[in-house]
Amino acid sequence: MTDNQNVKLTKEEFEAIRSKEELLQLIKKKGKNIDATLKTLKYEEELRKLQIEMVKLQQWISNNKKRVVIIFEGRDAAGKGGNIRRFTEHLNPRSMNLVALTKPTEIEQGQWYFRRYIKELSNPGEIVFFDRSWYNRAVVEPVMGFCNDEQYFRFMLQVPEFEHMLYEDGVKIIKFWFSISKEEQKARFDSRLETPLKRWKFSPVDQKGQELWDKYTFYKEQMFSKTHTTYCPWIIVKANDKKVARLETMRYVLSQFEYPDKDKALTTLLPDPNVIMRYYRSAKQLDF
Repeated sequence: MTDNQNVKLTKEEFEAIRSKEELLQLIKKKGKNIDATLKTLKYEEELRKLQIEMVKLQQWISNNKKRVVIIFEGRDAAGKGGNIRRFTEHLNPRSMNLVALTKPTEIEQGQWYFRRYIKELSNPGEIVFFDRSWYNRAVVEPVMGFCNDEQYFRFMLQVPEFEHMLYEDGVKIIKFWFSISKEEQKARFDSRLETPLKRWKFSPVDQKGQELWDKYTFYKEQMFSKTHTTYCPWIIVKANDKKVARLETMRYVLSQFEYPDKDKALTTLLPDPNVIMRYYRSAKQLDF
């Protein structure tokens, strides 16, 4: 039997059920394959436990006036927005912020590139989530022709110094790159086009994602080689499986801080090294 087939329970069977475990055992007994359902239930339970820890972490950050910046980068459809939603779902909006900047204005185009991002950095006691960041200039802009060579090379020289100043000033920066395969990106693009509620996500830039895949790869590797530092490393996330990526990125963030009652967590806070890894030149990535 498949997951799509209905299971009929008698009134007596239904009323006798006292727990989720008893329900699952009864469904299995009737020959229903519930592997996919069990996987989803396990994911939701793990997510709930990790979100509890995120609430605890946020309280500690707020009470101790820490400044935390978490950057979500990756190709289009890599799952950045979905990850951020799970991170922020139960956090206090008063001490967190989500930054997803649009195209710079004419005035901003004439200013120092980092200025528009500096205004969005975390205040004491705040976590800021960047859905794309200043690294637009490292990959998207040169690929799409939105900046010239001089602007690109100036940025690549300045960004390690910019991040080092933030590090010295006490800002904790975590940089994620969500790595997906070309085939998975295409499947997600197709899903967006087929789903009315997701169609707004598909942009002209997305349309070029597959066509310019190799160009993206070139600039992505240039970015890693010049901006991966000991004080602000790139963390590669294998993201073909969205749910696994969400859980493991959350574990990674939690593993980076020592907050009260961390030892009482109901699940492991150590990320899977097969999913989460620091960038190095021989690192296995999906989006080559």
